[in-house]
Amino acid sequence: MNDRPVKVSPDDYAPAFSSRQRENIEWSTTYAYNATDDTLPRVLLIGDSICNAYQGRVRELLDGRMNVSFWASSKCVTDPDYFRELDFILDERPYGSITFNNGLHSLNSDRTEWTAAYRAAVAFIRAKLPRAELFLMLSTPLKDEKLTVVSAELNETVKKIAEERSLPIIDLFSPMDGLDRERYWSDTFHFSPEAVGIQAELIALCLTGEDGSGAV
Repeated sequence: MNDRPVKVSPDDYAPAFSSRQRENIEWSTTYAYNATDDTLPRVLLIGDSICNAYQGRVRELLDGRMNVSFWASSKCVTDPDYFRELDFILDERPYGSITFNNGLHSLNSDRTEWTAAYRAAVAFIRAKLPRAELFLMLSTPLKDEKLTVVSAELNETVKKIAEERSLPIIDLFSPMDGLDRERYWSDTFHFSPEAVGIQAELIALCLTGEDGSGAV
């Protein structure tokens, strides 16, 4: 049900160098709900502030079926510290499922560096939790059309890596991109509660296999 983490060194996967400048404020937030309950499958949601927004609604939708942990961070996968934090989160407890996203804080990252680091992060997660169901999550579109184009380009790389590793995808880009920017966005990056609810429902459906994917 839940996969216990294998001891793997993050230094064997983390990039040795990143040309990306860190943001003025870097942050990480992690919660493990029902932390003492091992009777249900546990899902780990990995992302950024978009993840921080939908995690509460995902938890409500999965209540009684899955326990939820999440890690939301501003760090880009090109930052070696990302892997050290990821290692700590993955070691925290066994997980049955993981959803992985790293995109919106990577819009200005060097594309070659980001692609290599993203691929390494996926490999690191698989090495640490080889039996957990891993979903690669497409980044959301933005209110700004030019930035949406960049998000879409990053998502194409994610799709390619998912195909290489035969991993399922959770697509939060396509359903959001057709929505009214004035109604469903609260700022350039973030969404109204209604849109967050749509995202959470899509994630819950994928995690339970009720989207037809067959996941459990």
